[in-house]
Amino acid sequence: MKKIIVAALLLAAIGCSRAPITGRSQLLLVGRDEVLQQSYIQYDKVIEENKVLDNPDSAMVKRVGGKIARAVEEFLNSQPEYAHLDDDFQWEFNLLESEQVNAWCMPGGKVAFYTGILPYTRDEEGLAVVMGHEIAHAIADHGRERMSQELLKQYGGSTLAQVFETNAVEGAELFMEAYGAGSSLVTLKYSRDHEKEADKLGLIFMALAGYDPNEAVDFWERMAADKDGEPLEFFSTHPNSATRIQLIRDYIVSDEFKKYTN
Repeated sequence: MKKIIVAALLLAAIGCSRAPITGRSQLLLVGRDEVLQQSYIQYDKVIEENKVLDNPDSAMVKRVGGKIARAVEEFLNSQPEYAHLDDDFQWEFNLLESEQVNAWCMPGGKVAFYTGILPYTRDEEGLAVVMGHEIAHAIADHGRERMSQELLKQYGGSTLAQVFETNAVEGAELFMEAYGAGSSLVTLKYSRDHEKEADKLGLIFMALAGYDPNEAVDFWERMAADKDGEPLEFFSTHPNSATRIQLIRDYIVSDEFKKYTN
């Protein structure tokens, strides 16, 4: 009976949502309101448990975040089928003192950058690459999609609320890992489809915010050059590939990109 219920949930969820631009069908078993509520709770915990910086670098994070946020709002309001998503965002941008090479965006526009990633972003343009990419994952509901997949695989189709009721710590870990903010060694990787969608959307957001999207090529080349060194947290959730940079180059000159940015 349980398998039948899980199958019914799966069939009901597939096709209920489609990713922006690509139109890919998404499995979403977790409600938007539910993830927004948890996002605010978990983000506040992260802020409480880490040292939040107030310096020129944090000012840059907030400045770039504000520009990308306005670009996101412009993009969403220009697409009737996605305009309602603009209501979900209560933007917040913070820089945390940590050697982790990481950054992430939770639902509702709750963004955190770690100081460990700044040597790779280097400047405002490089930071805009990561900011656009991470916000794109949130816009495209990739975290909610990964969480839904884990609920089916690990919890037999239980709801997120049921997981929290059974084990609040485990529920929080699942939520954080789904958005690339988990601290465990077992993280949930973004799929190739997720990465392609986030790359495309991130480039659009960069361009609409007034940044040069070609900077994305330089950033990913820097990340790839360091891939053979110490493991980077960013790569644990953002698998890189030799073809990624070429796909970015191709997309920047594509008619689709020009349609959204001209």
